[in-house]
Amino acid sequence: MQDSRYRWVIVAAGGLLGCVAVGGMFSLPVFLQPIARDTGWSVTGVSSAMTIGFLAMAFTSMLWGTLSDRFGPLPVVLTGSIVIAASLALASFATSLLAFQFMFGLMVGSATAAIFAPMMATVTGWFDTHRSLAVSLVSAGMGMAPMTMSPLAAWLISNHDWRFSMRIIALVVAAIMIPVSLLVRRAPALASAASTPSGAPAQPEMSRAQALRSPQFIILLLTNFFCCATHSGPIIHTVSYAVSCGIPMIAAVTIYSVEGLAGMGGRIAFGLLGDRFGAKRVLVLGLLAQAFGALGYVFVRELAAFYAVAAVFGFIYAGTMPLYSVLVRENFPLRMMGTVIGGTAMAGSLGMATGPLAGGLIYDAFASYAWLYIGSWAFGIGAFLIALTFKPFPAARTQAEAAPVPA
Repeated sequence: MQDSRYRWVIVAAGGLLGCVAVGGMFSLPVFLQPIARDTGWSVTGVSSAMTIGFLAMAFTSMLWGTLSDRFGPLPVVLTGSIVIAASLALASFATSLLAFQFMFGLMVGSATAAIFAPMMATVTGWFDTHRSLAVSLVSAGMGMAPMTMSPLAAWLISNHDWRFSMRIIALVVAAIMIPVSLLVRRAPALASAASTPSGAPAQPEMSRAQALRSPQFIILLLTNFFCCATHSGPIIHTVSYAVSCGIPMIAAVTIYSVEGLAGMGGRIAFGLLGDRFGAKRVLVLGLLAQAFGALGYVFVRELAAFYAVAAVFGFIYAGTMPLYSVLVRENFPLRMMGTVIGGTAMAGSLGMATGPLAGGLIYDAFASYAWLYIGSWAFGIGAFLIALTFKPFPAARTQAEAAPVPA
């Protein structure tokens, strides 16, 4: 059953859903300056909607993941798809900063969380072989958001006001995500694992409480938090930074697209390297490289230099992300993938929440983004040091539940 061609449909659906969901949320960096100019709201106030969004993602990720474990991914991702589209549309009508922060931040962020953890958990369950490749392809789909939704948002904002542009984005989100979400199915391996023995020696089952209290889970949380705090500010504010350097908006957005294109390759490359050399080893080296990639932005002012740093940084930071799901699948039972991956997504979202607000505050205070990138470097070193302490569960303990289920 797990060799069914339909598992690649799940991969395609996950990549497309992630691309559009992340693209809808990450359209805000493109809209940031036009919204601030049109409404008089501060850059900090508008960008804080992203901070609220990431906090909402954090506090709902485990909930969505647990609901996916219990009821299956289809109702969860369908609900998220509908709410993302509706919230983007409602945000375009906001007449106060508070209303905008609620609709774009709280609602869009909460709904986006319904896509990531459930889909990553579902894909890991559909694959016994080529698992890292499958997870990397879904992650690469999410990484395509800067190459698709961001240029669309930039083209719209260059020809229309931000409110009309955001409504068009909402329509695109609805037209793509709602039909695609209907293709999602629960992993057949989950039902098989519950009804048939794996052939491995009987081992005491790990409970959900044991998993969530384990040092392995806590280290993954901390690593993902510091990892995402490293790239959050550079992702959110690089377009604004480039514009402040005198680069036109359309050209500045292409930096975002270069970063996304490099990231798509990085996700696949790091996933395959993780299969060959071990997920932890590749993750640790990637985190160290990411820290210095973020620091590279301090030294750029011209478009060509932005392209070079964006390509390297995007390749590295995006490449690290699939490895978390691989480590989770290698160390925790399949039946709680949604909960555990939701937990790591929670930590990552909290890390992502630091960048929008910190970058806005730094820019408003110093009219410069230099300290944002220096702070990102410091967070990156922290992620590297924490990841070094991760030790997998003893093989005997996890073998019974992690061993492949015969097709």
